[in-house]
Amino acid sequence: MNKQIYYLIDQISREKGVSKDIVLKAIEYAMLSAARKKYGPEKEIISKVDAEQYNIGLFEIRHVVDSVENPENEITVEDAREYMENPSEGDIVEISLPMEGMGRISAQTAKQVIFQRVREAEREVILKEYKDKVGQVVSGLVIRKDKGGVYYIDLGRVEGMLTRKETLPGENLKRGDAVRAYVENVRDTSRGPEIIVSRNNPNFVIELFKLEVPEINDGIVEIKTIVRAPGERTKIAVISNDRSIDPVGACVGMKGTRVQSIVRELRGERIDIIPWTDDPRILISRALSPATVERIGVNEEDRTAMVVVNDQYLSLAIGKRGQNVRLAMKLTGWDIDIISESEYSDIKHDETERALEKSLREDKEEQEDLEDQGTQE
Repeated sequence: MNKQIYYLIDQISREKGVSKDIVLKAIEYAMLSAARKKYGPEKEIISKVDAEQYNIGLFEIRHVVDSVENPENEITVEDAREYMENPSEGDIVEISLPMEGMGRISAQTAKQVIFQRVREAEREVILKEYKDKVGQVVSGLVIRKDKGGVYYIDLGRVEGMLTRKETLPGENLKRGDAVRAYVENVRDTSRGPEIIVSRNNPNFVIELFKLEVPEINDGIVEIKTIVRAPGERTKIAVISNDRSIDPVGACVGMKGTRVQSIVRELRGERIDIIPWTDDPRILISRALSPATVERIGVNEEDRTAMVVVNDQYLSLAIGKRGQNVRLAMKLTGWDIDIISESEYSDIKHDETERALEKSLREDKEEQEDLEDQGTQE
């Protein structure tokens, strides 16, 4: 066994995370390139590898002929006897070439080829590894931030790119901060693999719940739908596939430990967890949490709903800049109009007065018709 080659292969394999076979092939190709550099392109040179013993041999190919016309690639039958028994015209002779003393230029060529081949192999390994991680949460340390506001996250063998717009509002990460993010995309570029990560994607919250809630990861509890205003509020509707498991309780955890862990990761973002139902009235009522709904009417054909809440809960139901009702509409898929109890009372009062006026008017018209009939008789 060539111990020098063995230790070189082992070291490169461990440092770059590529298989020893790939490194061995890179060295083989490098030695072949170096040999061609030394002996010239006219010679036909091949390499042979003993993968078990980590031995690489270089051989010059000569074709056995009666009369040599091309001395670079041909050899006479008589001269071929030095390398093989009973040679005949048409045979191929493999003449071993010394690997020592190829010179500084050849050595540099070999080094460059090895680094290039190993780098390409490492790149393919990283691409495959992280393409499999698209849609998952990864952890790393912030190592720098460029002038464009892009954070670079050390993920181990590669850096993740977290753009400013994909961070939480007001989030200012510093070098050395531990951070988790959602892998959105993996791109193969001339500079190497680019791992695009996000902390704003709603799926980031889903994956955090999968990490914190075993029932979701196991498929017992299912997140039916999710909407999010990053950094402010997230609403999720959950359902249990096991009647003995409370889906909301499973997500919240004992004394809120599970959901609070996620809230801390999201820098205090509020999370409303509601049980899913196919009844639109109940679903809409729950979706407007934390407000309490007094009455609700729905038009299933237009998918519109009129919701009445207590006066003191009106601003809570609508939310800051309409955020709560807007998220509730996205969560349910219904167009929701919210009014207060006093507004509802005024509307009912006006409707009652209009109905009474209509009734009196109709009674008066009926009386006048009867009087007209009496006069005619």
